[in-house]
Formats: sequence, C-alpha cells, structure tokens
Amino acid sequence: MTIMLLMPNYFNQNMFSYFTIATANAALPQVIEKFKGLQKQKQEVLKLEAELNAQMSASFNFADYVVLKQRLNSAVTKFYNSIEDLENTGVVLKSVEEGLLDFPSKRFDEEVWLCWKEGEKEIKFWHEKDVGFMGRKPVSVSDESLV
Repeated sequence: MTIMLLMPNYFNQNMFSYFTIATANAALPQVIEKFKGLQKQKQEVLKLEAELNAQMSASFNFADYVVLKQRLNSAVTKFYNSIEDLENTGVVLKSVEEGLLDFPSKRFDEEVWLCWKEGEKEIKFWHEKDVGFMGRKPVSVSDESLV
C-alpha cells in the first residue's frame, strides 16, 4: 500500500501574513521543531505501513490485521495533523523528504518565497513564487528589498 501525500496549499485567511527576514528567522526555531515532529510522524506511518504489508504476505489473522490497520490509520491522522500544525505557523511545506519549507514574503511589490532547507540555521535564500528550490537566490542584506 502506498500513501499518497497531498500537501494542502492554502492559507487560513485569518492567519495569513507575509514574513520578513527577521520574522521568518524568529519563527524558525519553532518551525524546525514542528518539522522534526512531522518527520517522526512520517517515519511512524512508513514503519506501520511496512508492518502491514509484511503481515499481508505472511499468514495473518483478521484480528491482528485490523488492529495494525487501525494503528496505521491513527498514525496517518497524526501525520496530517502535524502538517496542519506546521502550516498554521504561516509556512508552507514543500517537501518532507527534501526538508523544504517556504515562507510567504514580498520583494518590493512582488510576492516571493523565503526558502529554508533542512540543516540551514537561518533564512538565507528566496525565490519567485513560480520557481522552485533550484531557482533560489541569496537574500540581500537590504532591508528595503524584502518586506
């Protein structure tokens, strides 16, 4: 069984705001903590999914199968709740596997993404909203360029 991960790409209208470099960096420790929790939740889902698949190939009984399936359902629910919790901070999850998060921002009058990759200690890059990770550009030091 493969779990298809649909990443919600919407903002709660009551919580949306643009990030500045300063506000993004201030939020980063909490965001990283939530992202790490999300990664743990995903690992639990994958582990239970593998257990369920292994049980299907062996001789299994319905009771064990149903209990394991319910544990998997619960883990998937927790995983999606973790995505929602992370995105309620205002960031957008781009990839759990690659460790990519984007913070909505503005550069002059243009909407852009401030980009964070797992392992980075601060926000150092941005990209246009229609360009992905490969189009990252270094953040300039100018306070006028980004909101």
